[in-house]
Amino acid sequence: MQSLSPAEAELVATAYHEAGHAVMALSLGRSIQKVTISPRRTAHGESRLGICELKKGRSRKAKDALEDDALILLSGMVAEARFTGEYCDRGAAQDLRLVRSILASRASTLRQLERLEKRLLSKTEHVLFERGHAQAIDSIAAELIAKTTISGRAAKHLFEQSVKAASQ
Repeated sequence: MQSLSPAEAELVATAYHEAGHAVMALSLGRSIQKVTISPRRTAHGESRLGICELKKGRSRKAKDALEDDALILLSGMVAEARFTGEYCDRGAAQDLRLVRSILASRASTLRQLERLEKRLLSKTEHVLFERGHAQAIDSIAAELIAKTTISGRAAKHLFEQSVKAASQ
């Protein structure tokens, strides 16, 4: 494998990060509008290296919508770590702030919050390391690197293809 420049490594890490969000969302029955690794500023002036834009609503009823949202947020960092070999708290800072905000309604102490976050991080790893989901992350990341932006439909197709191939 050839070594990557820092800019190339950041692009690939971003592709894995956004692919992780997409795979977790799809596995939880959420629909995706698009996934991109094109840098941009949000309406709040924050800089983003990529975005996995979910469609409004859900394709199936969630057992626990707050937990699903936390899993989707954590999945970017977990998938990115498959490429980099370590969690990047700085790159996932906004995702982690949102997770903690979501979980704060479920924990009355900092210790409870930390335990809940750790449990959900473990669950995220378990889901994303399943063979079909790991293959889907690789496929979506590769497509993002090749095309910069893919539609939700393309992401869903790659996800379904990977899950089906892994089950055979």
